[in-house]
Amino acid sequence: MSGIDYRIEDHGELHGDVLLFGGPYSNLEALQALLEIAEERGIPQANRVCTGDIVAYCADPQVTFDRVLFDCGIVVAGNCEKQLAADADNCGCGFQDGSVCDMASKTWFPYAAARMEDWRDVMEEMSDMAVFTHNGKRYAVIHGGLSDISRYLWPVSPDSAFEEEIAAIEAELGPIDGVIAGHCGLPFEKRIGTHHWINAGVIGMPPNDGHPDTRFAILFDGGVKFERLPYAFYSAASSMQAAGLTQGYDASLNSGRWPSEEILPQELRRRV
Repeated sequence: MSGIDYRIEDHGELHGDVLLFGGPYSNLEALQALLEIAEERGIPQANRVCTGDIVAYCADPQVTFDRVLFDCGIVVAGNCEKQLAADADNCGCGFQDGSVCDMASKTWFPYAAARMEDWRDVMEEMSDMAVFTHNGKRYAVIHGGLSDISRYLWPVSPDSAFEEEIAAIEAELGPIDGVIAGHCGLPFEKRIGTHHWINAGVIGMPPNDGHPDTRFAILFDGGVKFERLPYAFYSAASSMQAAGLTQGYDASLNSGRWPSEEILPQELRRRV
């Protein structure tokens, strides 16, 4: 045990398809589209898993937050929820001072904080980690890392970084078969020894691929599959612009490109 008093929820055994997603980012249009898919496919509330950062860049933090908590059975806190609950002055992502992301956060974070004051107690009580069993395998749900909620683990990160987090998780939970995480914004899966690491991606922003569709994943009996999420991105971008959230993320919803690639490892940046 680490000695840290993590909030952990055990959700027992889940049956059938499990919806995995992260980073709604206050993007209500994307969340509505995802929930419609869940309803169409008959995925029950208990089988909908959110890896946090419900509230971030976009224009509708309150309704997005309420709907995720109401419509999803497994939700862990992201660094944004932790920072908002603590009445901090930034999102806690560790952006370099003066970077594009840092400058943008000076607008969207105060916007979100002003609208989430009445939800701070709720955010403070959110889980740090969840656990469930599916198809005979035991999964932990976290945001970035357990050792550091804002830790960026990319598809190209060394196996040792994933191994550190898996060890930290198993010190709290005992043996697991897989980890479901978020935070970095890119969907991917990776085998780390006998463990399956799944990052479901985020629904609130595109994965910097030049297309406005975002991403989610489905855990099914045979493994995991990643899917595109088409939604009314133009409406979400217009809502951001009307709210004065025009520091680059509004354009990202239309272009499918992040306002900056500063946070990305060099090998994941575009070659121009």
